[in-house]
Amino acid sequence: MCSQQTAPAMPVTRLLYPLYQLGNPQLRIFRPNWFLTLVRPGKEQPPDTAQFRIPMEMTKCDVKNYLEKIYNVPVGAVRTRIQFGSNKKRNHLSQKVKQPDYKVAYVQLAQGQTFTFPDIFPEKDRTAAEGSVEEMQEKFLEDEKQKQKPDPRRGGVTEWFGL
Repeated sequence: MCSQQTAPAMPVTRLLYPLYQLGNPQLRIFRPNWFLTLVRPGKEQPPDTAQFRIPMEMTKCDVKNYLEKIYNVPVGAVRTRIQFGSNKKRNHLSQKVKQPDYKVAYVQLAQGQTFTFPDIFPEKDRTAAEGSVEEMQEKFLEDEKQKQKPDPRRGGVTEWFGL
């Protein structure tokens, strides 16, 4: 009987590229270790200010360099604050659950630059065509709402109490 010998299992390792050297023909993309999230501000902001949610490790200089180098946005000033996470939520065991803290950056653009938050879902002028399905649906909904309104002649007596 022949016994087969197997080679020992080799550990799987990641391929490590050599350090980048100037003039190296292999093109590489250097991605940042962080990402910024543009946030719609809760309160009205000046037209030259944008609000971002950023990682806790990121500094003001990092935010400024990130926006200037990657997005070519001229930055005038950066202000940051740490937002305390909500502590009101409870889980299924009625234990308090704290949401993690996060950092907020207010980026003031360079002089003469303005930013308006994009309107992703603009309101449309909806005028239904005469005799269309949409017009009939709207008329039906209006009739149903009219039926559900309380009768003003009942004088505040509820519906379940018959007169």
